[in-house]
Amino acid sequence: MNTFSAFRSRNYRLFFAGQSISLLGTWMQKSAVSWVVYNQTHSKWMLGVSVFATLFPSSLLTPLGGVFSDRYNRYRILLLTQVLSMFQAIALTLTVWFQADPVPGILGLSVVLGLINAFDTPARQSLVYEMVEDKKDLSNAVALNSSMVNLSKLLGPAIAGLAIEHLGEVVCFGLNAVSFVAVIASLLQMKLAPYVPQKHTKNILTEFRDGLSYVRENPALGRIIWMLALACLFVLPFTTLMPVYAKDIFHGTASTFGFIDSAVGLGAFAGAMYLASLRPGTNLQKVLTVNTFILGAGLLAFSHMTVYPLALLCLIPAAFGTMSQVTISNTLLQTQAAPEMRGRVISLYVMAFSGMLPLGSLLVGAASHYLGVQTTVLVQGILALLLALLHRKELKRKAVPEEAAAVV
Repeated sequence: MNTFSAFRSRNYRLFFAGQSISLLGTWMQKSAVSWVVYNQTHSKWMLGVSVFATLFPSSLLTPLGGVFSDRYNRYRILLLTQVLSMFQAIALTLTVWFQADPVPGILGLSVVLGLINAFDTPARQSLVYEMVEDKKDLSNAVALNSSMVNLSKLLGPAIAGLAIEHLGEVVCFGLNAVSFVAVIASLLQMKLAPYVPQKHTKNILTEFRDGLSYVRENPALGRIIWMLALACLFVLPFTTLMPVYAKDIFHGTASTFGFIDSAVGLGAFAGAMYLASLRPGTNLQKVLTVNTFILGAGLLAFSHMTVYPLALLCLIPAAFGTMSQVTISNTLLQTQAAPEMRGRVISLYVMAFSGMLPLGSLLVGAASHYLGVQTTVLVQGILALLLALLHRKELKRKAVPEEAAAVV
């Protein structure tokens, strides 16, 4: 069955199982961070700052992480970053437990996590290629990764909301720390091909420049990265404002916020499973175009919806469309980049995502202060539709050479 074809590879099954448990804890922690920051500060701007603190430092160092991923043993890099992430989660738990005002500590440790992720993400994304025995299953593995992330996003915030309300915020942070045991154990059980060190005649900076040159010489890769960057800057940060909707628009509690985040997770999970079920050879650019229209329409419907159950329903198609921005871009880059450049190309993809998303979060936080939360999301929906038109233009541009080739 094509939907789960990547599970034929033992190493990928282990990776999927360990990451599933770890990511559940990660999304519980992310929800708890947003809730604690907003509950302590009552500031939309600080919500943006909390996202910025994790993602922006990561974006600055991710290109270096990509060079390390291509230059050294990706497996060992990933194992080390997971251990460091576990210690970061323990420190965060202790901060929330012992400090009356944990926000400064949360922001500082978020920066630490961002620095770890700069090396973790390129290694993890690139290592998936080595875990999959049949390379035809690579696109399926990438889509299943996204489904794993979004199933965690579906369940994690809902559990976090209930845990915060009945047990306190510190429980969410503590469970995330424990969840890293699963992913570390799964990595230790893998049996990958022996690592063969490569002789490097160039220094790290030169290899990074080679990665940039490679993308410039392959404009199709550059266009994928630029379109993702625009989506992350102007559209995808709508999730930053979800605690405001929960508390100020729907006058709810932590559970309200948890279910809003879970609605986002449900839509994204559905989108990921849809992408995983696509047959090999499907025109992913066309799928991306259609799903970007769905994203825009969902945001327009959600923006001024004041009936809570209907608002949750509107979020589902918005999140469904969001899924394609990240997953299809990742798949296209993984399959089109040369193996020796894959880590560096993925690092530029991560840089576009983790660099623009925090800047977008700050932008959205500032815009909502002046325009209002609902109008800001409405504008984001309009911008998503404009991005969909750009994707449609690119789709038509690619169709012209294909038609000409068919005539010849």
